[in-house]
Amino acid sequence: MTVRRQLHLAAVSPGADHTDAGAGPAVWAGARAGSRLAFASFERLARTAERGLFDFLLLDEEPPLPEHRGRLHELDPVGGPEPVAVLNALAGVTARLGLAATVNAVFGEPYELARRLATLDQLSAGRAGWRPAASADARAGADFRSGGHPDPCGRAAELVSVTRRLWDSWSPDGVPRPFAYRGRHFDIAGEFGLPRSPQGRPVVIQAGESERARELAAASADVLLARHVPLKAARSRYADVKRRLAAHGRGPRDLLVMPRVTVVLGDTAAEAQERAAGIRRQRITPRYALYALERVWGTDLSGYDPDGPLPETAPRPPSRDGRTRALAESWRALAREKGLSIRETVIEASGRQSFVGTPDTVAADLHRYAGEEAADGFVLVPQLPAGELEEFVDRVVPLLQERGAFRTEYRGGTLRSHLGLPPPAAPAPDDHR
Repeated sequence: MTVRRQLHLAAVSPGADHTDAGAGPAVWAGARAGSRLAFASFERLARTAERGLFDFLLLDEEPPLPEHRGRLHELDPVGGPEPVAVLNALAGVTARLGLAATVNAVFGEPYELARRLATLDQLSAGRAGWRPAASADARAGADFRSGGHPDPCGRAAELVSVTRRLWDSWSPDGVPRPFAYRGRHFDIAGEFGLPRSPQGRPVVIQAGESERARELAAASADVLLARHVPLKAARSRYADVKRRLAAHGRGPRDLLVMPRVTVVLGDTAAEAQERAAGIRRQRITPRYALYALERVWGTDLSGYDPDGPLPETAPRPPSRDGRTRALAESWRALAREKGLSIRETVIEASGRQSFVGTPDTVAADLHRYAGEEAADGFVLVPQLPAGELEEFVDRVVPLLQERGAFRTEYRGGTLRSHLGLPPPAAPAPDDHR
């Protein structure tokens, strides 16, 4: 039986390919969708999320422009603006919504990053959060004149630690103290230029499913951004993540597990399923289908017809662990069993949405995940920027509130208060060294 337990909600800006929430890019088409480069598009999304009493809005960053086999593909052909800059502007048109950004933690420097995020935290009165990303893509590295990085995860983890030390170098009563740090990747010293914010320091959002990602989240993150999985698997993951916290001197409430999910609503179950199928067809275009198949097959398929059969040639996946090869074989079996084309196979195999149904059934399913300790909340990934989040806020949020499963008002002003996280402990005089 589902227990009475409130869940947390957040949203991520639609854009790049969120494979952990459903395959394919968001569909930025039509007059209502707006522009990915216009501030009005971000303002609309943020105002809707705040009207829905969401904990935070996450803006992802995935530089450089998407490329595969030497050519740009249509996932995100115009790129996107720098997320922290957008969030600074959104701080002026929102009052309570948490504002979080994905930041590449492999190529940045601690002081510069700490200052950018502390500025956002101060301007928003304690509503900042960040997701450090450990992307070591060589093309991204070339943008920073450093090429690929030999230890991206290690550098990212150290950057998070050093950045936190910089924020904590100010005493609780607002007195700056000198800091000094020498480690494997960084050797810095000086004084940090901004005091601690009303929430102490920005919230850390960790993403990933690996053993290392879970352990890193248990050690230092406030939110774990996970992929959507069936209820039984979600319960197992949730228990595993929460179990790890004790080894780091933390309690179960110190880290929230929030999967990325997609939601499709309809007045009836049949209408919802029809809408979901239509969205999958929109998102997985012929060109994207070939791109997705190339990633699995490990070879150039540009000469193939997306509406034709899968290649007869054996896959040559780049992965050495066998999982990609097994995926290729499962796609081939699916296409053979159902007589599917390349595009139909990609749609059938990887384009399924997380929750599809009437507002009542979706609200019940979301509450069940929280009530049965499979998740603390969810991060919604809009597939259609025009109106999808508004529909969820108008039709599902009231039902969650009726169930007692979601707040009816913000009770605090900081992101930590929304997430129910305790304020970070005041740094001891020698913690900054």
